[in-house]
Amino acid sequence: MKKIKTQRATLTNSLMIFLVALSTMFSTISAQEPVKLGFIPLTDCSPIVMAKELGLFKKYGVEVIVTKESSWANVRDKILTGELDGAHCLYSMPFSVYTGVGGKAGSEMKIAMMLNVNGQAITLSNDFCGKVGFKQMNKVTPVVAAKLKAEKEVTFAMTFPGGTHDLWLRNWMSVAGLNQKAVKIITIPPPQMVANMKVGNMDGYCVGEPWGGVAVKQGIGFTQVATQDIWKDHPEKALVVNKDFSAKHKADLVKVMKAVMEACKWLDVPGNRKKAASIIGKAPYVNAPAEVIENRLMGNYDLGCNQGTEIYDNDYMLFYKGGMVNYPRKSHAIWAMAQYVRFGYLKEAPDYKAIADKLILQDLYEEVAKSMNVKVPTDDMKPFSLTMDKTVFDPNNPAAYLKVVKK
Repeated sequence: MKKIKTQRATLTNSLMIFLVALSTMFSTISAQEPVKLGFIPLTDCSPIVMAKELGLFKKYGVEVIVTKESSWANVRDKILTGELDGAHCLYSMPFSVYTGVGGKAGSEMKIAMMLNVNGQAITLSNDFCGKVGFKQMNKVTPVVAAKLKAEKEVTFAMTFPGGTHDLWLRNWMSVAGLNQKAVKIITIPPPQMVANMKVGNMDGYCVGEPWGGVAVKQGIGFTQVATQDIWKDHPEKALVVNKDFSAKHKADLVKVMKAVMEACKWLDVPGNRKKAASIIGKAPYVNAPAEVIENRLMGNYDLGCNQGTEIYDNDYMLFYKGGMVNYPRKSHAIWAMAQYVRFGYLKEAPDYKAIADKLILQDLYEEVAKSMNVKVPTDDMKPFSLTMDKTVFDPNNPAAYLKVVKK
């Protein structure tokens, strides 16, 4: 009897050891599961792509798979379901989705850090060539009015409702004095903009590079303004992550952020931009001519329509700027949501600050920045104004701004 009990005890101990080993094995496998990051084929996907290409994710001890996505709606859906842990994303998308403008209201996507400022453009078709010049805002509305009279419809495209390109387009119209209800505004994925303009599906569009530059190179449109002309150093793309990933895999997220931060620093060295352009221009990434990507990355804008070249020396696409770029500001979130009220997406003002607090991982960013000796800006929640529209926006009082800003 004693022998049987001893055998049972031995079997029990062996089983326990096996179960512990099995648990450890699965835990190890789970811990080593790669992080999945998406991107849209745009020049400003560079921080994620170059972090991969330069081996920076490996340097910080995290395995990352990067995948090309077809549209911003696709990115939204995959982040929300967890199919992607995060992505290169329109900075305003989380607020658009949460407020119900561009998705199911209440759906949470978290902003970990910013990726870039500047570097988008308003491109007009050749129908406008010779009638509206570079930054000639006062000529836009008369030409559109004449075109409406002749053709009954004028169409502009952006990339996602409530996204950055939507907001730049509507702010451009406002400055030009163009009635937004008089024209048609459609949603087109970034890589499809040039092809759609080529076949006459739109009269103009707002999108990120290189698709403004590609339109010029192909001779189907011209640059009327760059978005840095509308708002110098405006926020643009962000590293946006799945809610559960940010909560349950914080250590991996921190490693990803550190790698992306280092890539942003690398990209802001002018001598590195030629190499970046040659890499991201390849088919697996942006699939566009490296020379077009490089020129606009360097601030050399061939405007098209025999307008010559515009040189941007301190306000082209920037990825770091001493840490000024990467800090996710709540004031910028509040500004974006105020635009939703301004342009009729929302009938009532949302709880601006509560939403910004919920969706921006500002404390985590500050933790990462401190560990990398990156200066954290102190300008958040201070009043500011855009370059073209001088109306002062106080993030502490959006209602006052909405009373005076042009619709």
